Amino acid sequence: MAQASARHILVESEDTCNELKAQIQGGEDFAKLAQDHSKCPSGRNGGDLGSFRPGQMVPEFDKVVFSAPLNEVQGPVKTQFGFHLLEVTERQD
Repeated sequence: MAQASARHILVESEDTCNELKAQIQGGEDFAKLAQDHSKCPSGRNGGDLGSFRPGQMVPEFDKVVFSAPLNEVQGPVKTQFGFHLLEVTERQD
């Protein structure tokens, strides 16, 4: 069964999400930005969500995690929780 590991940053606005994405693309550390800005408890761990299977996260999240290239920041991804930047760190099909 498919499984993936990912990290994310959850914020309230699309603008903030885009600003953080630009900072990451400019060389800022994803984990540090997650610790400083993420509204998710995973922010304390640099946004690390660990491993999970399809269906364990909200559909919008799953769609990106199980299709996006590895180690590339994706987003903003809108869910009922807010806006996410996602980075898939590992995936097994």
